[in-house]
Amino acid sequence: MRSQRATIATLVGPAACWLGVFMFAPLVIILVFSVTTRGEYGQTIYAIDFHHYVQFVDRLYLLILARSFYVAGVTTLVTLMIGYPFAYYVARAPAEKRNFLLLLIVIPFWTNFLLRTYAWVVILRAEGVINSILTGVGLIDKPLAMLYNTPSVILGSVYGFLPFMVLPLYTSIEKLDWSLIEAAFDLGARPWQAFLRVTLPLTLPGIVAGSILTFIPALGMFVIPDLMGGAKTVLVGNLIQNQFLTARNWQFGSAASVILMALVIGGLLVYGKIAGFEEEKKR
Repeated sequence: MRSQRATIATLVGPAACWLGVFMFAPLVIILVFSVTTRGEYGQTIYAIDFHHYVQFVDRLYLLILARSFYVAGVTTLVTLMIGYPFAYYVARAPAEKRNFLLLLIVIPFWTNFLLRTYAWVVILRAEGVINSILTGVGLIDKPLAMLYNTPSVILGSVYGFLPFMVLPLYTSIEKLDWSLIEAAFDLGARPWQAFLRVTLPLTLPGIVAGSILTFIPALGMFVIPDLMGGAKTVLVGNLIQNQFLTARNWQFGSAASVILMALVIGGLLVYGKIAGFEEEKKR
């Protein structure tokens, strides 16, 4: 028994230490800062103060939070609409072609995220590729405003997070029992009926996993709004970044981080409860 415990400790110990040092310890620090007092010159006074949580209820910050949820939600929906057909096509492709298509999905991860975002800035800016072509062929007289707005932020987010949606969808679709779909056709179902009643319910775990992997990072992102949204599209990630790096208000930035994290975790718990209830009903 002791040898078994020693083996488990040896296997789990390094991962537990890693998570404790690099994940839980920073969270504890953020929690502590969120309830401390900010001094007159930005210094930290270790006196309990919940004022920063109350400050977040201001209309301005609630609008920023609502805009962040909107952008993250639209990003998730668009990536799902683009990613599902592509994942389905990859899952149905021959084995040799499938490997090449999966490579195309993974290739963006080989390039720095910041560089890929800058590439979109070059493409969409007033003197960029698209405007230069349209102006050159005479379709427009002046450059189109395709940058520094909410649609450009959503475009950059969809491009950046699309692989996070495609890969779970591909895994879910690949595991489908295709004989069930053939049985639906044999019973007289049309293609759209077979998809809605067989394919879609069976791939729902992949949809949920991809949506979570896309929505959560899209909710807290700050690089894409900074580069492609400008000052017109401030999201909660930019708010937190500015509080730490510009305003030197670590207390409010920590409080905003805790609130955002609590909202995300709360949403996941609610979904877990609903999903578990639905499973119980099916049984």
